[in-house]
Amino acid sequence: MPDNEPFDPTDSGSDVESDERIIVNMGPQHPSTHGVLRLILELEGETVVQARCVIGYLHTGIEKNTEFRTWTQGVTFVTRADYLSPAFNEAAYCLAVEKALGITVPPRADVIRVLLMELTRISSHLVALGTGGMELGALTGMTAAFREREEALHLMEYLTGLRMNMAFIRPGGVQQDLPEGSIDRITEFIKVMDARLPEYDKLLTGQPIWKARMEGVGVLPLEGCMQLGITGPMLRSAGLPWDLRKTMPYCGYETYDFEVPTLTEADCYARFKLRIAEMHESLKIMRQTLERLREPGPVMVGDKKIAWPAQLSIGADGMGNSLEHIRTIMGQSMEALIHHFKLVTEGFTVPAGQAYVGIENPRGELGCHVVSTGGTRPWRVHLRDPGFVNLQALPALTEGSMIADVVAAVASIDPVMGGVDR
Repeated sequence: MPDNEPFDPTDSGSDVESDERIIVNMGPQHPSTHGVLRLILELEGETVVQARCVIGYLHTGIEKNTEFRTWTQGVTFVTRADYLSPAFNEAAYCLAVEKALGITVPPRADVIRVLLMELTRISSHLVALGTGGMELGALTGMTAAFREREEALHLMEYLTGLRMNMAFIRPGGVQQDLPEGSIDRITEFIKVMDARLPEYDKLLTGQPIWKARMEGVGVLPLEGCMQLGITGPMLRSAGLPWDLRKTMPYCGYETYDFEVPTLTEADCYARFKLRIAEMHESLKIMRQTLERLREPGPVMVGDKKIAWPAQLSIGADGMGNSLEHIRTIMGQSMEALIHHFKLVTEGFTVPAGQAYVGIENPRGELGCHVVSTGGTRPWRVHLRDPGFVNLQALPALTEGSMIADVVAAVASIDPVMGGVDR
């Protein structure tokens, strides 16, 4: 197809007419496309000759919406992009805003961020394993994975108040300190996961049918990963230990002891095994945060022109400020009350300039680029979602393979269409 012609889904791109070739639309409502992803597959028999991705069905205008909100309110939007890893969206955005502000958050805030991100990494990987297993017929793997994910979401709800889209990480720190009893709840979660994760090895890793379905399928060697900009488990399955937590540390990750698992087979089975190994490493990091959480400290920067609402004290009904907090604000001074009102309604000012921060989310490098003109609202916010970049590898993974292997290849990429389309 010439470059200046519009995309025609029915055009095979080949001048050769053949009665043996058919075009199949897989999606955008197919259960194995991980959301509203549309695949246009050209087939010869059951062999995929050409594969194309059509995206955009889940576009929600998140990046544009942030331009009409304050810097703090932007967290509520970006957390809903990749809805399986909200803590990472929040962290990347807040780190970029803090870089533009030129501020550093307190150590305890960094520890809480690391804890929430690793908990989110576990829950996201569990969805990848569960949905991938379901699509390939391993229904027991699906029920087990979602059982463990419920444990992760219950803990997230206890720590932040919400299971997903928490908006708990804020510019300058986190919304508020963790509730009493958090250390005990986190410890219990780690014990449960330590007991249950080995079940996946018994259930799937050594299972002959599972291995036959995954080994040698969706192979993308290191050269292909580098050319396509692939990151995350897909890249590490090809043998390159590239993990931003190690190569470009943030939030104090350089002070934690953990490994970056790698394999060299570069197929679907390698990506499955890597996600299992990464959950073990995330539990290792969570154990290290427990000791650091025993040290009290502030969870928001001391600058009162930025620090909102770290001092928020939730009322007895779980909503709004407590009466004690309201009395404190009202009793200080009229100037303090006016300042609090302006900070909440108008937000803080970010100096003119731009900043980019990349972090390692469950799918690879999640980047956030923010641009400020010196106002209380972003001029531009853009997310570099790894699912969007990794998805372009689908033709390389599937062309020449059987149509049944397309399902395994998509599952191994683990795209989340909310993050792809934004």
